[in-house]
Amino acid sequence: MKKIIILFLGLAIVSCKNTEKKSEENTKPEVKLYQLVGGSILVKKLEVFSQDTTYTGQSKQFTDAYYVISHPKGNLMWDAGLPEQLVMPEPYDEPSGVYRIQRPDSLVNQLKSIGFKVEDFQYFAMSHSHFDHTGHANYMKNATWIVQENEYNSVLGDSLPQKDPSLASLTKVKKIKGDYDVFGDGTVIIKYTPGHTIGHQALYVEVSGLEKPILLTGDLYHFEENRKNKGVPSFNYDVKQTLESMAVFEAFAKEKNAEVIIQHSPKDFEKLGKLLNK
Repeated sequence: MKKIIILFLGLAIVSCKNTEKKSEENTKPEVKLYQLVGGSILVKKLEVFSQDTTYTGQSKQFTDAYYVISHPKGNLMWDAGLPEQLVMPEPYDEPSGVYRIQRPDSLVNQLKSIGFKVEDFQYFAMSHSHFDHTGHANYMKNATWIVQENEYNSVLGDSLPQKDPSLASLTKVKKIKGDYDVFGDGTVIIKYTPGHTIGHQALYVEVSGLEKPILLTGDLYHFEENRKNKGVPSFNYDVKQTLESMAVFEAFAKEKNAEVIIQHSPKDFEKLGKLLNK
């Protein structure tokens, strides 16, 4: 009799936990993720993405993506691609000789393709403030820009002799320090991953209907080998901090069983596209 009672209690506990899990899933808000093309980047001198001569003489094709996150509490745009001046018939070879860049279409046209307008965004955030992530940022002037305080100070701080013109019109600002739960329900979380820039960040998104949450790297990694070998570009703000952020990022990815998407990887762009279009 005692064994039967213990077995019954065990089944009851399992049943209760399953019910709680299903209840939690049913109460989760509907979150949608859209991936858009912010441009094309041919890295002609790949050695700049290493601290040594590992990639000397090599080149690599990058993609440049930005993302739209739709949540019942508002829409968030993550990153802003290359400048729209690069929407041109032929790619542009910038003066340093490192990059050949081109943007395929304007923000307005790309948003229209998924049923959005510029005015539809309450929130805007970027992984960091390098030129290939701030391209159409000024279009987001009516949205609240969520940015690490130290990153903000590095591009628009009062003491700067010259401020970043690509971000000049962003006056509605939410300055944060560390991780930030955008909608307060754990579905969209900005992860603080400094090192590439002083206030670099990644983005975690629980997309409705997907088996795994999505974890966007920003520029913590640029391509698959970077992630595998913990490669740090020569132009990173802080090497030690970058490596520490990689460790934090990987632990978080494992904890959440997340699908890691390297934002500059053509392979990952294709992979995420297939996941979102299932």
